[in-house]
Amino acid sequence: MTWFDESRLDDEIALGSADLRLRTLAESGSRVRREAGAATDAIAEAVARASDARPRAVIAAGPDSRLLRAVLEPWCPVPFVAWPSAGLPGWAGSLDLVVVLAPDGSDTGTASAVAEAARRGCQVVVACPAESSVAEHAAGRYTTILPTSTGDQLATAVVMLSFLHQIALGPSCGPDSVAHALDEVAIACSPQRDISINPAKMLAICLADAAPLVWGGSVLAARAARRVAESIRRTSGRTALAGDAEHLLPVIELARQRDVFADPYADGSGERRPVLIVLDDGAEDPALLEQRGRLEDAARTREVRVETVTTDADGEVARYASLLLNGTYAAEYLRLGLVED
Repeated sequence: MTWFDESRLDDEIALGSADLRLRTLAESGSRVRREAGAATDAIAEAVARASDARPRAVIAAGPDSRLLRAVLEPWCPVPFVAWPSAGLPGWAGSLDLVVVLAPDGSDTGTASAVAEAARRGCQVVVACPAESSVAEHAAGRYTTILPTSTGDQLATAVVMLSFLHQIALGPSCGPDSVAHALDEVAIACSPQRDISINPAKMLAICLADAAPLVWGGSVLAARAARRVAESIRRTSGRTALAGDAEHLLPVIELARQRDVFADPYADGSGERRPVLIVLDDGAEDPALLEQRGRLEDAARTREVRVETVTTDADGEVARYASLLLNGTYAAEYLRLGLVED
């Protein structure tokens, strides 16, 4: 039987067993700074190469293109296409800009896509390790490699978004603001901070005996919700759902009313009640506020607990990074607290 021991979240020995994973999270901000600093010259080269004319369209290729889509689709002044599958759209050619995120540089489908882009004469900008399969396949007259080394998808995306902002194809995405937001979360969620003042540890306790439903209103908050739900599933082996309001409402509405006299272990079913996790990045769109209101009203009606993760970071990507790291810390503390009887 698996149960949750919250005392482990402040126990030095238990925390020591998770030191590598927690340290990796704490270093998120430094990875952003490292990647941005190392790519400064390459970004300047790519900006100079792109200054001649605005591309007909921007194509984000490869499986890591979805984050770029979440940031760029509402903002990009030219047609933008995310193409996560192998290859490129049939119409892509010399008038188009192809951008690729390849944090580890070894994906064969991504390597094939950049090779095809170079063959077609597209302007290609690839963020990947300089000595990697993707970099080798990207070689071409109109190709620029933005060198990366950490394998961190978010840090790699910040490098690419910095380039796109400098050529007026994306919103402001200052690496310093993203790194600062990540550092703030790392301080607030540090393993040395007591449960009573540590938001990630408190959220982990809320998740201990619950079935999490994670909701984010804006496009980026919704992506963060999906990533947080993935982290919870990976660290706990339990069900965690993320989705739009219409997907989560039926789950909340079908929750049984809480019986204050019930013994949760009497029937041995171990049924976990849902808990609604709201990732609030400050978006004030009326439609999103209406959806959030419906979710919270349904939760109150069915006595489903609601936990809100907020951020006041500067910039959309920084707020996304802050929400994601908060949720990832909570997932790691959930892993730490779960023990086998």
